[in-house]
Amino acid sequence: MKNIYHEGNRKLQDQFDSRKLADRLSDITVHEEITERDREFIEARDMFFISTIDVDGNPTVSYKGGQTGFVKIVDDKTIAFPDYDGNGMFLTTGNITINKDVGLLFIDFENPMRLRAHGIATVDTNSFLLDEYPEAKSIILITIKNLFINCPRYIHKYEKLETSKYVPSTQHETPTPHWKEMDEFKEVLPKTPKDD
Repeated sequence: MKNIYHEGNRKLQDQFDSRKLADRLSDITVHEEITERDREFIEARDMFFISTIDVDGNPTVSYKGGQTGFVKIVDDKTIAFPDYDGNGMFLTTGNITINKDVGLLFIDFENPMRLRAHGIATVDTNSFLLDEYPEAKSIILITIKNLFINCPRYIHKYEKLETSKYVPSTQHETPTPHWKEMDEFKEVLPKTPKDD
């Protein structure tokens, strides 16, 4: 059994008589390498959530979106995804430079299913993968510690209507988001190659 539980988990498992169930779930579902089933599920997603931890131990969660398949499986222990232009706060990537532990949650809202992954992240501004992602600032690489399919019963079913027009693509120029054209932000925006 992979030991994914700590004293806090165990205390509640014992209180609610779920220790045996939790151990069975861990035995059956938790694994340390990306399977073909995991690969197919992850690479079919166009969004996921990532949790990171700042220098004071405060967690944050970010939504990451892109074209379907923007998260790539590099090998059976490594996931990669692009860091696109955002609001300049660098909360996710900044936290990774301080604390490399991350959690990922991939969800299929149309055919309810979810996958959790935990790993160690790095930010690579010179990755060979940068050429595959137009406008990416860096590539986030995550070495998997463990991952598992998670019960989908409370996932609400949604239908995707369209891909965001702001997702970088070689098919069109990425429009500038409205908020970057507001007077409050115009003078503090970083220079881009388009500005030169």
